[in-house]
Amino acid sequence: MPAKPRIVILAGAGLSTQLMYHGLSDGFDIAAVVVEQKPSSAKMIRHRAKKLGWSETLGQIAFIAFSRWLGKASHARVQQLLQRYGLNDAPIPSQAITNVTSANQREVIRLLRELAPDAVVVNGTRILSKKLLTSIKAPFLNTHMGITPAYRGVHGGYWALAMDDRAHCGVTVHLVDQGVDTGGILYQATVDVEVEDNFATYPIHQIAKAIPLMQAALHDVAVQRLSPREGEGPSRQWYHPTLPFYLKQRMLKGIK
Repeated sequence: MPAKPRIVILAGAGLSTQLMYHGLSDGFDIAAVVVEQKPSSAKMIRHRAKKLGWSETLGQIAFIAFSRWLGKASHARVQQLLQRYGLNDAPIPSQAITNVTSANQREVIRLLRELAPDAVVVNGTRILSKKLLTSIKAPFLNTHMGITPAYRGVHGGYWALAMDDRAHCGVTVHLVDQGVDTGGILYQATVDVEVEDNFATYPIHQIAKAIPLMQAALHDVAVQRLSPREGEGPSRQWYHPTLPFYLKQRMLKGIK
């Protein structure tokens, strides 16, 4: 195995992927960054409505629209946190990126077999297929923005706060399987958010903690000492909050 473990980053486009790329670029040989397109919004809405009902889904859509405004309004706070944690949000070099429609397509399997990485770092993709996960011997490692198994799904940090469970506001680095954040846990850490923070800035605290955890997991891969463990306690998958729920939590508890 080379001095610098060879990795492929399999991700969705966005700030967290840029931060993870630069957080790993010095210590690891990044052979490629495979970026998948976002799924069709209409398809996602239909799927969510079928699973949760239209009332819940429409409330989530309203919240997503609001959260985009919140993200823009929180730009200064995000920049402040990026500077505090020494995070690099520069664009990923275009020559390093391979754009694909889906992480599960045959082109990705061919690329992984060709590059033969020591590990695949997953960040913000859709659920990965068994065919992809078993296409190479290397482990697939994911950063989850929540403490599993209690806060699987999305926005785990926010949900921990909203459920008065601040002790479980954090991040998890885990092996990827075919479930939703159900793979063996490698590392976890909690984060401390501040009164200036909100839904749009919690993830900056989380990714700042997650990058060193991913580095540690990749070093474990290099010396063949990955030690996954099962999660403890109840397991639940979370989705986007609805706008009425978010506003209620914000007014009554100050969870922004």
